[in-house]
Amino acid sequence: MSNVNRRRFLRTAALATLTAAFSKMTPAGQAAEAGHSSPPAPRRPIPVILDTDIGSDIDDTWALAYLLRCPELNLKLVLSATGDTRYRAKIAAKLLQAAGRTDVPVCMGKNFGPMLEKDMNQAPWVQHYKLEDYPGRIVEDGISALIETIMVSPDPITLISIGPATNIALALKKEPRLASRCRFVGMDGSFDVGYGGGPPVAESNVRSDPEALRTTLAAAWKDVLLTPLDTCGNVTLEGADYHALWCDTKDPLVRSVIENYCIFAPRVSWMICDYFALHSTVLYDCVAVYLAHSEQLAMTEPVRFRITDDGRTVRDPGGLAARLALRWNNRMAFEKHLANRLLQRGNT
Repeated sequence: MSNVNRRRFLRTAALATLTAAFSKMTPAGQAAEAGHSSPPAPRRPIPVILDTDIGSDIDDTWALAYLLRCPELNLKLVLSATGDTRYRAKIAAKLLQAAGRTDVPVCMGKNFGPMLEKDMNQAPWVQHYKLEDYPGRIVEDGISALIETIMVSPDPITLISIGPATNIALALKKEPRLASRCRFVGMDGSFDVGYGGGPPVAESNVRSDPEALRTTLAAAWKDVLLTPLDTCGNVTLEGADYHALWCDTKDPLVRSVIENYCIFAPRVSWMICDYFALHSTVLYDCVAVYLAHSEQLAMTEPVRFRITDDGRTVRDPGGLAARLALRWNNRMAFEKHLANRLLQRGNT
């Protein structure tokens, strides 16, 4: 064999050997050989519905903004709950518009008529805003929209409830089958800890409509997960992260949240909120949004309990069943995550 032919033979043999070796190597093995691990397959966003009494306490506004910054969640509609649901829908619509998310329908739940001025703590922000100007869909019959969205969805929906459960109970009475197609994640209750770290109390969402929550939790959901005051009652944003949010004038969504907070602070009747330039109020509802896509930073456990007529949630072996986030694995990490999401500091 000539030297030229010998070199050709050796090159062909070497190429065949390498080809055979790589053909037997798994994708993970190939990545390991290259010094890299295979990236995880992207997870499809979780379809969610937000039922909210936005417009009284400011935490609902923070929660909606946070939800819009969660790529893990696919917001299908916002449903306003209790009181003047048209007023509440205006706040949601204007916030969605600021975020560039007018693809999300804004729906009105059962309307209880005009609210007292002292309860409409963000009214000046929407004083001149008309729902008719919202570029997306406005739905007067939000209960039917909720049912239809759930029943036609090819994937299970996660229903995030951050207000009294009135709308949800009404929807269940109209269409009981919807529960079997959903997870329920709620901000409800107080078990070992109350407001401000005090003793357990009748938490506001439960106290507002105890029977509605009984009806809701008795339904056959795929899963029920609640954040009571035990975990959500100690979440705030402060320090450098809050200062960054306060100073972020270029982000229309963050700016809208801060504008609402500045309007809310001097109007709120149940507390003195003279610290709004320094830190947030307690951001109860943001924890429910987090639990809709992750439980990594919270500790959950199954608990049975009953709901008293005055809105207390009391452990009872024969009572309603739910998983409760009663303790944090790392609350500070959650607060950092929340600030990073709002500030769009990467997907953390």
